[in-house]
Amino acid sequence: MTDTTHDLAALIGSRICHDLISPLGAIGNGVELLSLAGKPSEEVALISESVASASARIRFFRVAYGASVQDQHIARNEFLSILQDYQKTSRVRIYCSASETLPRTIAKLILLLVQCFETAMPFRGTITISQDDKRWKVSGCAEKLRVNPDLWEILSATPGNGDIRPADVQFAIVPRVVLELGRTLTLKICDQCIDVIV
Repeated sequence: MTDTTHDLAALIGSRICHDLISPLGAIGNGVELLSLAGKPSEEVALISESVASASARIRFFRVAYGASVQDQHIARNEFLSILQDYQKTSRVRIYCSASETLPRTIAKLILLLVQCFETAMPFRGTITISQDDKRWKVSGCAEKLRVNPDLWEILSATPGNGDIRPADVQFAIVPRVVLELGRTLTLKICDQCIDVIV
């Protein structure tokens, strides 16, 4: 994947997320009106839950896979809200101690790493995001980790064109974002924990 292709993919991601937010919001409003008009049914509750899940994922994907530049920022409260809503759709619990507004590129990197960690936690787990000086640490712990070494080795590698499944595309994007930020990524994997410092 060339840099131009990567940029275009991010723009396409932004466009798709932008265009889906409005109709999802409209569906959510419609479901709310149905609930107010009469006795809520199991069907309406199911639709409402599905819309909330889809909206949470779209917000997450918009930052993780959409276009971002160094001078764009995301408010701390918005970032925490994205994480809080996303974890409702996931098997993992996410804790973040971000204390200030984040550069959007850093937010993108953290969200991509969250999805990397999810792949290793099929039976639940906990992801902790913290900042020490200018470095960020993302740690994931679970009683049972399922780590695919080939995928995790990609994080520390130079961005390349290796074959990768759509479900694991986050592993291919992380090194590119790290390179764009001019940072280095340190990875440590133990029996029950994974640590990434960047």
